[in-house]
Amino acid sequence: QVQLVESGGGSVQAGGSLRLSCAASVSRLYMAWFRQAPGKEREGVAAIHSDGRTSYANSVKGRFTISQDNAKNTLYLQMNSLKPEDTAMYYCAASVSMPSMVWVPLARYAYNYWGQGTQVTVSS
Repeated sequence: QVQLVESGGGSVQAGGSLRLSCAASVSRLYMAWFRQAPGKEREGVAAIHSDGRTSYANSVKGRFTISQDNAKNTLYLQMNSLKPEDTAMYYCAASVSMPSMVWVPLARYAYNYWGQGTQVTVSS
């Protein structure tokens, strides 16, 4: 029922910036960004609540900003001051609800819709 399509990935040198986009087929979703590097577990990067609250992984606080345009059903992730350790496949995630009506922003189990991913490579 829900389709998510990411875009905006690419290759950049350390210190550079990228903006990822995720187009959703429907509105009224809880949304987040996850990433997975080779040999590592998928981790939550940033999430946004309908009331405007945001949540970030400690590793990206101060560098990444999540936002959304509800009218366009589009999620964004602005990534600044990129580091080689940010290299990963980035996935857009969504859910129509949260477990027990509680916001669990960076938990993988909370999301049941996933995009195909967009690759981000940071070199230095």
